[in-house]
Amino acid sequence: MDVATMKAIAVEGGRGGPEALRVVEIPRPAPAAGQILIAVRGAGVNRPDLLQRQGFYPPPPGAPATLGLEVAGEVVEGAGRWRRGDLVCALLPGGGYAQYAVCDARHALPIPAGLDASEAAGLPETAFTVWANVFEHGALTAGETFMVHGATSGIGVMAIQMAKAAGARVIATARGAAKARMALRLGADVAIDAEKDDFEAVARDQGGVDVILDMVGGSYFARNIEALRTGGRLVWIAALGGGTVELPILKVMQKRLVLTGSTLRPRGADEKARLAEEVERVVWPWIEAGKVAPVTDRTFPLERAGEAHLHLEAGSHVGKVILAVD
Repeated sequence: MDVATMKAIAVEGGRGGPEALRVVEIPRPAPAAGQILIAVRGAGVNRPDLLQRQGFYPPPPGAPATLGLEVAGEVVEGAGRWRRGDLVCALLPGGGYAQYAVCDARHALPIPAGLDASEAAGLPETAFTVWANVFEHGALTAGETFMVHGATSGIGVMAIQMAKAAGARVIATARGAAKARMALRLGADVAIDAEKDDFEAVARDQGGVDVILDMVGGSYFARNIEALRTGGRLVWIAALGGGTVELPILKVMQKRLVLTGSTLRPRGADEKARLAEEVERVVWPWIEAGKVAPVTDRTFPLERAGEAHLHLEAGSHVGKVILAVD
């Protein structure tokens, strides 16, 4: 392979199922001013990748068409504080499913001590998302009670650990007894099997919750409202169970609730740089102290990206799915 080209994953036909993911050879990206070039060793697989593959989540203007929102590897061409040979993990607008990726130098963080590139590849998307939504939009503080749905997803696993590191009490919901037990092992104080138990009733028995991180929406909405204490905050990061709900305005007023949500990818470069600074300042010390650790469910070679998507779609994973890149 010519040094000016690289292997990457493309979606054959522009959209399709996991079988549409194919290895192709494309030009190696050249970093613009303020960007770094990374030799990718690991790339995280995330639900937005599945949506983009299906044609529902196009990359923002100027972003690579190649899938992949987070990577870890070695700096080949430096900028800002980074020099050739530095080991970094980085948040990307796209382009991670490839041997090389470029990113704004401000969106890269050092790989925490004790982690390899495969483990670190699963950190940026989850750590940035949880920090922005739980701690900034949700304003979670020590001593409060936090509930997370989808507790064994990549986001859920990170949310449990970060909330505990911050001194919060954690109630986690997951589908199935095995996943509920895993949530307890990850640090949750209370774990609910959402297939057989009513999380609203359990939450109310526990005195209610202050912040809920929800990726379900739909039928969970009314129960979330009831589970929240006065002054509670409900934060959405997805709506896998339905994106349209009926809002009980009087209940929101009476309980003084805050309903909010966000996405990460469309945020501007300066905003992502600000988040990176906060994550490195607060979350990286938690990782290096052993309070927060990446959890990898399975690792697939880059060439088997389609299998990785199938595995994520099946929903049986606990933690992150990673692509290993040679």
